[in-house]
Amino acid sequence: MALQSFLAYLTLEKKYSGHTSLAYGRDIEAFTVFCSGEYQMEDIDEASYTIIRSWIVNLVDSGISNRSINRKIASLKAYYKFLLRIGRITVDPMAKHKALKTSKKIEVPFSEREMEDVRSQISFGEGFEGVRDKLLIELLYTTGIRRAELIDLEMKAVDLQNMLIKVLGKRNKERILPLLKATEVLFREYFEARAQLGTTPDERHVFLTKSGNKIYETLVYRVINGYFSKVSSKVKKSPHILRHTFATHLLNQGADLNSVKELLGHSSLASTQVYTHNSIAELKKVHASAHPRSKE
Repeated sequence: MALQSFLAYLTLEKKYSGHTSLAYGRDIEAFTVFCSGEYQMEDIDEASYTIIRSWIVNLVDSGISNRSINRKIASLKAYYKFLLRIGRITVDPMAKHKALKTSKKIEVPFSEREMEDVRSQISFGEGFEGVRDKLLIELLYTTGIRRAELIDLEMKAVDLQNMLIKVLGKRNKERILPLLKATEVLFREYFEARAQLGTTPDERHVFLTKSGNKIYETLVYRVINGYFSKVSSKVKKSPHILRHTFATHLLNQGADLNSVKELLGHSSLASTQVYTHNSIAELKKVHASAHPRSKE
């Protein structure tokens, strides 16, 4: 099996993040385990679509959502395309596969009121962690930065003089994001608190734990969920919802879709358009209240 070569290809040529490459690897290994147990097949390179289809049925029967199954199948599809490319196989078993149908997932953003309540009504405390958490929330909301991008943000990428940060996004695509004055002020407060930690194990990254190590995904989620649970009754309170909120509030205020696309680091407008349904709802309200015929 050419799994290691495939993972190296994803990282070195496709410029996928280590996290994404590992996820692909896990999906392919899961299929390998299935083939070994069900078909006594140790090498999946020559697996037929019939076998792949039986794995899909097994995943469905296990109660896994169609969205998750499609992600796993996308990993397998990429693997067989790679095998075809390097000449290891001559026929792609996934060529005629069609993704399972999924319902559209509508993310509900935080309201402007909820965002203001977190800023003005919640006590973050005076210590290092309080200052860090306040900046973390502000940065996610005012730049639309992804959670992984925030975690990996480096000190050298922050330019407070010009009020900019340099972000390394998906597939190592770099973009420059502007900072608002309020965010720049919070950065200065945070850097002062960070300096008081003294020498830290991680000097490279911006956001650290109190022990001086780089923050991690579950910590960022706990911060967002913890503070927003105090002001919002929404079921989902996550870093991604703040990214969604950033895009929605910009569009509600009349921002150009292409500009929002660039700020979010999307490769196509189609990815950005998922954020427009809330803006359309806002436009409907304005239309209904302002149009002369609406009074009839």
